[in-house]
Amino acid sequence: MNSPSTPASGDTLASSPLPRRAGSVPAHAPYQVPSGLAPRVGASLYEHVQHVPHVLHQGERVWQETNCYVDLWIELLHGFGLDPRAALAFTVTQDFEGDQFTFFKFPLDDLDRLYGIQVQELAIYDSLESRVLAQTLRGHTVLAEVDGYYLPDTRATSYRREHPKTTIGIDFVDIAARRIGYFHNAGYHWLEGEDYDGVFRKLPHFAGQPDLLFPYVEFAKQARPALEGTALADTSAELLCVHLDRRPLVNPISQWRAAFPAHLDTLFERDEAYFHLYSFNLMRQLGANFEFLSKYLLWLFAQGFEIPPTIPAAAQRIASESMVMQFRLVRAIARGRRDTCEDCFDVLESAYEKTLPPLAALVR
Repeated sequence: MNSPSTPASGDTLASSPLPRRAGSVPAHAPYQVPSGLAPRVGASLYEHVQHVPHVLHQGERVWQETNCYVDLWIELLHGFGLDPRAALAFTVTQDFEGDQFTFFKFPLDDLDRLYGIQVQELAIYDSLESRVLAQTLRGHTVLAEVDGYYLPDTRATSYRREHPKTTIGIDFVDIAARRIGYFHNAGYHWLEGEDYDGVFRKLPHFAGQPDLLFPYVEFAKQARPALEGTALADTSAELLCVHLDRRPLVNPISQWRAAFPAHLDTLFERDEAYFHLYSFNLMRQLGANFEFLSKYLLWLFAQGFEIPPTIPAAAQRIASESMVMQFRLVRAIARGRRDTCEDCFDVLESAYEKTLPPLAALVR
């Protein structure tokens, strides 16, 4: 993806239904790309520079990682000098889906409106390697679903041990050196050699599978200049109002609470591996989503909007209590003692009611 063109100044205040604080002065300065990160034709942004994670991936956080798609986009936007916090309005829409919480992702329309970034599906024919190369040579970033078994940045988890599906953002390919540069989770990484062949399905055992499906692949391109300053903040606030109209009609934590006794039965019937899957799709998705909502509301406050501090604090309480519940369940299962976590649900339900309803009430 090419570096964004110089955006409009954003000096004219947009009309937003979300009220601003009296006497506030909106920020006009664009988000600054880290020093030394300047795009160069035909090479990765990070060939000679170490990537510094965005502030969302630094400091004290309850959930260090969220899900591969959101973490990838945070660092991808950050790498091109854009502030991903402006795109977190969608977090108000998370719902309970019966067996999991919504796997939250940046809406592509929001990325287009805020940053001028268009994301399209990439048709894969002939080979994954050749199609990825064609797009990176055009300065685009390719988002591909790959096998985590071949990603060296996952040494602590899946590398050479498990085969999880995950999404990476490839912005540099060197076919001769069998090397790629890619965004994944909270950083920027390199892989080469056999890992390169594994990601691009060039290893001998893939040749014996002619019916093997191509992975789902997208590519991101800078189609127009990104918004900045007041224009970025006001457009983000407008998106928040739109997403608030899409929020769940019923407290999703209450719905989870009603389903949890049956979930608990299954947790005691299954093994530890199942618990990790369960906690990722429920406690982590819920907690990480609301931690980002808290960070987003604090960012809006810094842009001059009237956001009572009790609302981001309540969102952060959901993040922390989700982690408490995860630890509670680990202990309960280890001891073979059923724990319905009623007090955890009390905290989570109350915090949700102190987050979404008062936030929706702010909209004029």
